[in-house]
Amino acid sequence: VTVFEALHEIGGVLKYGIPEFRLPNKIVDVEIDNLSKMGVEFIKDCIVGKTISIEDLKQEGFKGFFVASGAGLPNFMNIPGENSINIMSSNEYLTRVNLMDAASPDSDTPVSLGKNVAVIGGGNTAMDSVRTAKRLGAERAMIIYRRSEEEMPARLEEVKHAKEEGVEFLTLHNPIEYIADEQGKVKQVVLQQMELGEPDESGRRSPRAIPGATVTVDIDLAIVSVGVSPNPIVPSSIKGLEVGRKGTITVDENMESSIPTIYAGGDIVRGGATVILAMGDGRKAAASMNEKLKVQK
Repeated sequence: VTVFEALHEIGGVLKYGIPEFRLPNKIVDVEIDNLSKMGVEFIKDCIVGKTISIEDLKQEGFKGFFVASGAGLPNFMNIPGENSINIMSSNEYLTRVNLMDAASPDSDTPVSLGKNVAVIGGGNTAMDSVRTAKRLGAERAMIIYRRSEEEMPARLEEVKHAKEEGVEFLTLHNPIEYIADEQGKVKQVVLQQMELGEPDESGRRSPRAIPGATVTVDIDLAIVSVGVSPNPIVPSSIKGLEVGRKGTITVDENMESSIPTIYAGGDIVRGGATVILAMGDGRKAAASMNEKLKVQK
C-alpha cells in the first residue's frame, strides 16, 4: 500500500488543520509510525492530478485507488475589500501556523499575529482559528456569526472552551465590507446587524438584515471560516469520473466511484465532515477493495 501526499508532512488535516492543543501531533505520528512498520510506503510532495496522474499510477502497476484528498478549497464571501492584506481563510491560517511555524518571526512565511482578530463563521474550524489567535497574543479575538449562538454548527464544548479563553461572540452580525489602510492592510470590518426569520431547509432560522443597522469594528486580522469545498485537483484529472453538484465524488455503498477500482471517502465525498466519518469510509473502502482485488487475482 502506497500513500501519495501533496504536502511535505504526512497527516493531512489531522496535522495542519487541527491545532496542537486539540489533537497533539505526537498522537498522529504514532499512527503514521505504526502504518510504516506494517509496510505502508509514504511518498510526500506528490500532487496526484498535477505531478502524477492516476493513469501514470496504473501503468506503474497499481490496481486499486482510494481518493481521500478532502475539502481543502476554502469558501469566501466575495464582499468589498476581501482581498485586503491580512485577510485569509481558516485553512491558510491554521496550515501556516501548525505546519510551517508561521507564528515564529524567524519563519520564511510569518503570519500576521494580529491584536484585534475577527474570525468569520461559527463552526469547529472557526473555534480552532479564534482559539489559536488568542494563544498567539490577540488582545481581542472575536467570532462573528450571522445567526444566533443556538444555530452555531460548532460543538458545544468548542464554544464553551472559546468563551473560557476570553473569546468574544458577535452573533447576529454579518460582514458586508472590509476597510483597508493606505498600505492595503485591513483596519476595519463593517458588520450588518441581523435578525432571525423563519427556519430554512436546514431547519435553522434564516438570518435577515436589519435595514440601516451596521456597526464598524477595528481589526488588524480577519480569518474567514465560512465552509469549504472539495479539492478539485484529483476529480478534475480523472476522465469520466462522476461528481456531484458541489464537486464531491459520487460513490456507491462500497465507496466505489463511477469508475471501477477508483474509490473515495471522507470530505471529498461528504463535503466538510468529521475525522470519524472519514475513517469509517476508509475502512469500508479498504474491505471492498480487498475483496475485489482478491477476486481479480
